[in-house]
Amino acid sequence: MSAGLAFGQLVRASALSKSQVRAGLACLRDIIAERNWPPLIWSGAGGYKFYSDPVELQVYEVAVIREKLTEIRRFIAGVLAPHAVLQPKGRWIKHLNTQLGSVESTLDVIAGYSDA
Repeated sequence: MSAGLAFGQLVRASALSKSQVRAGLACLRDIIAERNWPPLIWSGAGGYKFYSDPVELQVYEVAVIREKLTEIRRFIAGVLAPHAVLQPKGRWIKHLNTQLGSVESTLDVIAGYSDA
């Protein structure tokens, strides 16, 4: 398997700014999805590269899900809960709490998933 590039290496190799490289990676991921190419992911050991190994992909996917789960839990605790205290009968906050509670529950199941 060929070596990938770390983010800093991508910045230096492309002579673009960090934000331009981030935007380029986002655009590349859109193109990859449209063309059904193997996903471009990042790993600490390999940098950014295309992956097609299901085991490596699952490890990456679970890691990303765990990050998103942490972000959502912090959002619920730090923003939604205080909002609900300020506006306990608010329709919006009740709906948002219900929906994000469902998302949190689903991500929690995925985050704990393992083929082992």
